[in-house]
Amino acid sequence: MRESAVHAVRRGLLYALTATASVTAAAVTPPSVSSAASAEEGARIPFGERYHAVQHGGIVRAANSAITCRTTGTFTPVTPAVTPAGAAACDAARDSATASNDRYDMFYTDLDKDPNTYNSTRGELRVPAGAKVSYARLYWGGNLRVGEQKPPKDNGRVLVAEPGGAYKEVLSDTLIGHRTAGGADAYQASADITPLVRSAGSGMYTVAQINVAMGRTAAGAWGGWTMVVAYERPGDPLRHLAVWDGFEALDGRHRELRVGFGGLPTPARATGSLGIVAYDGDPGIRGDSVTVGTGRGNARSIADRSNPADDVLNSSIANTGSNLIKRQPAYRNTLGYDSDVFDLREALVPGGDTMNVSIRTGRDSIWLGALFLAVDARR
Repeated sequence: MRESAVHAVRRGLLYALTATASVTAAAVTPPSVSSAASAEEGARIPFGERYHAVQHGGIVRAANSAITCRTTGTFTPVTPAVTPAGAAACDAARDSATASNDRYDMFYTDLDKDPNTYNSTRGELRVPAGAKVSYARLYWGGNLRVGEQKPPKDNGRVLVAEPGGAYKEVLSDTLIGHRTAGGADAYQASADITPLVRSAGSGMYTVAQINVAMGRTAAGAWGGWTMVVAYERPGDPLRHLAVWDGFEALDGRHRELRVGFGGLPTPARATGSLGIVAYDGDPGIRGDSVTVGTGRGNARSIADRSNPADDVLNSSIANTGSNLIKRQPAYRNTLGYDSDVFDLREALVPGGDTMNVSIRTGRDSIWLGALFLAVDARR
């Protein structure tokens, strides 16, 4: 177990927040690091449990992408083998169900008015009234090699501003996934930001300076961030709350990732949700799917209006089928970044005693970063 409600076991380096205003420290304050450049990296990180609690409460998240297609400039092939299929306008691509990032010249999204940042986006976190934040973790990542090559020394560093607040530097507190393969130079980093979120609560969070490259190649450009927050609230159902993470590639050599969440007995009429963070899932490339099994009966495929059963990882940020999540910008097609939450009601077969998630891909290449789960322990 990497972290639990009682005991935390951390891998590698730990995080630091610097701010103009003070942030209440956690009960056990990890040592800070002076530079993200000192963070350790691994080409493959097997998925493992980061956090687990059984409590009255749930999990919420905020997310956004960091890069999108460029609305100006010429649109030309990268190589003779890569041609612009249809050459659709960028504005149309952002709302398309089939446009993929390899077809466009990609450029940073930068919403703030700070001249010192080159990318910044916002997403709303909704912590229910009366709830206490138990745990919060920020995940970020992208592709470092597109039309330009970004150095990996800044992989473990981002800026975060809470609602109405100024930027704080956040440094990765764990092993960073970083692998060069398939024409991409991909990574994911993360950090425990519980004190910040517990103090700031709900609202629009801004994440800036994600290390991501712009341009156009056959591999495509992508990047984004997701904030996963577990909370406790009296009166809510008793639930298993779990966060698992790693850094695994699904491609022509490895087409499936299976993650077992362990013993999670499924009561009758149980409800639940599953969240997935992934990179470079392309819409329109059929063959990727997610199934959930409880140890009783056959595993069930999960999908919704935003994520078809055979194209689940399709460059979307959705919540149980709805794209109407408050974020800035709020493009339907993130062109290479997935942060989705699925309703598990149909997959929770009564009498099951385990929870197993299988993510498969057919032709698409996908980088998987995190899973988060909230399932009833008692009804």
